[in-house]
Amino acid sequence: MKKIFNIISIAGVLGLFILQSCETTNLDLTVNPNALSPAQASPDFLLNGIQVNFASNVESFGRPGSEVVRIDYMFGRQYRTAYGPSAFDGRWTNAYTEMLTDIRTMTPVAIETGLNYHVGMGQFFEAYTMTLLVDFFGDVPYSEAVLGAENFNPNVDSGASIYEASIALLDQAIANFNDGGVATPQNDFFYDGDASKWIKACNTLKMKLYMQTRLADSGALAKFNAIVASGNYISSSDDDFQFAWGTNVVQPDTRHPRYSANYNASGGTGDYMSDDLMNYMLNNTDPRLRYYYYRQVPVTPGSDGEPPALETLQCSLQQPPPQYAGFPFCTLPDGYWGRDHGSNEGTPPDGFTKTTFGVYPAGGRFDDDSFEGVGLGEGGGGAGITPILLSSTVDFLRAEAAMVSGSPATAKTFVLSGLAKSVTKVESFGSKDAGADLSFAPDAAAITAHSNAIAAAFDADPTGGWNVLAREFFTSLFGNGSDGYNFYRRTGYPTDLQPSLEPNPGGFIRSFFYPANFVNNNSSIPQKAEVTQSVFWDTNPASPAFPSSN
Repeated sequence: MKKIFNIISIAGVLGLFILQSCETTNLDLTVNPNALSPAQASPDFLLNGIQVNFASNVESFGRPGSEVVRIDYMFGRQYRTAYGPSAFDGRWTNAYTEMLTDIRTMTPVAIETGLNYHVGMGQFFEAYTMTLLVDFFGDVPYSEAVLGAENFNPNVDSGASIYEASIALLDQAIANFNDGGVATPQNDFFYDGDASKWIKACNTLKMKLYMQTRLADSGALAKFNAIVASGNYISSSDDDFQFAWGTNVVQPDTRHPRYSANYNASGGTGDYMSDDLMNYMLNNTDPRLRYYYYRQVPVTPGSDGEPPALETLQCSLQQPPPQYAGFPFCTLPDGYWGRDHGSNEGTPPDGFTKTTFGVYPAGGRFDDDSFEGVGLGEGGGGAGITPILLSSTVDFLRAEAAMVSGSPATAKTFVLSGLAKSVTKVESFGSKDAGADLSFAPDAAAITAHSNAIAAAFDADPTGGWNVLAREFFTSLFGNGSDGYNFYRRTGYPTDLQPSLEPNPGGFIRSFFYPANFVNNNSSIPQKAEVTQSVFWDTNPASPAFPSSN
C-alpha cells in the first residue's frame, strides 16, 4: 500500500492524539474533558484522531499477543505475573475514553450531514476494537460503556454478544461504504478514499471473526467460506489493511513505535528479540530474516567459538534447564542476540550488542553484515507499518479452514501462498533503507529453495501439517501477533515452541487480567481470579493441559 499521508497531516493528527492521551484513571469509561464537545466536533477532525488512536491500540495490543506465543520476547517467569493489571491501563483508556468516545461523538454528526463514508470507518474501527478487547479480556463493557455521568460503573456484556453486535456493525459499514454519502474524509490514512477496499476489509474482518468462533459456532466455517466464494475480501497485498508511520522525530513523533524506542541519538537498543523465532528462521534459512532483524555484532557469547560473557550475557555461563533439551538456550549463532521465553534477567550493558528490529515492519536498518550500532534516523527512519489485516493472513486462515475440513493438501497450497505473499511484501521494504547493501538480500533461487523446504516440512510434519502451518503463520505475523495469540488458543499449535524458562510457569494466559483502572474504579466488576479463564470462543480443555506447550 502506498504511503497515504504526509508529515504535516500526520503530525497534526498525532499532536491531537498526544494532547488527548494524558491518562487519568478516575475517568476510565467516562467522557474525556480534554476531548472535543459535540458542539465543537468536526467529523473530519474527529476521524483523524480516531484513526491514529486505532492504529496505536492495534500496535500496542500486538506486542503482548506476540510475546506470549514467542513471536516477540516475553519478560516474566510466571504467566500469572508477567502482565499485571496495570499493564493494560493505557490501552484500555485509549480504546474507551479516547477512540470509542470520539466515534460516538462523530457518528451522529456524520449521519446528520450525510457523511456515510465517515460513519462506515467508525463502525469498522469500533467492531475491530471491541472484538480485540474480547479476545484479550473476555466479557467487557459495551452497551453501558462511555455513557459518562449516566453510568460510572458499567457492567460487562458477554463476549459472544459483542461479537454478534460487531458483525452487525460491519454489515452496516459495508452499506455505508456502498452509499458513500456526500463526501469522503479529508484524510483516509488507510485506503485514501477507496470505498471498495474498505468493503474488502470489512469482509476480511468478518472472516477473521468467523474463524475465531468456529469452535463455539457450528455454522462459522460456512459463513467464512461464503465470503471466500464472494471473492470480495483482501486477497492481494495491494489491498492490505495497515497503518503507515512517518519519519518525523518531534512535535510529534510520527515514527513506528518500535523504531522510536530502539533507534535513538545516544545509540543502544532497548527491546530484546525472541530467541525462538530467530532460531526457527535461522534453521530454515528464511529469506525474511535480514529484514526482520538487524545484528549489531557478528557473534553472540557462547556461540561460534565466542567465549561466554558474564557482564553482557550471564546465561551464556549457565547450563540449559531440563525442559530445554532439543531447544536453543540463551545464545544463537551468527550474532543473533536475543532472549529466551520468560527470561526475567535484569538489563546488562548490552544495548550496543544485542539484535534489534530491522527494516520490516519498523522502518529500521536492513541487515547487510555491517555490524554497526544503530542510531537516530538510520535505516528507514521509522517509516514502517503496523500490519492489521494482510492478504497473507487470509491465506493462513484459509489453510486452517482446509485443515479442519480434512483437506491438508489444500491447506499446504494456502500455506505456501501465504508464505510467498509475506516474503514479497517484506522484500519490498529493503528500499526503505537507502544506505543498505541489498546484494545481501536473498535472490530468487534462495526464496524458491526456502519455499520448497517448507513444503517438504509440511509433508513430513508428524502433526499432519499443523505445526508448519502455525510456525509459518506466526512468522508472517511479525509486527502484530494478536492473530497468533488467537490461533494458539483455538488450535494448540505449534507444539514445538521454545518452553518457558521457568519449569512450572503456570497455566497459559487464556485471557488477561482486567486493567487496574477498570476494576479499581468500577464497583460492578471484580478482578478475575486467574489468567486461565477462557474467552467465549475458546472451548478447548482447561490450562495447563492446553495448549500443549506453555
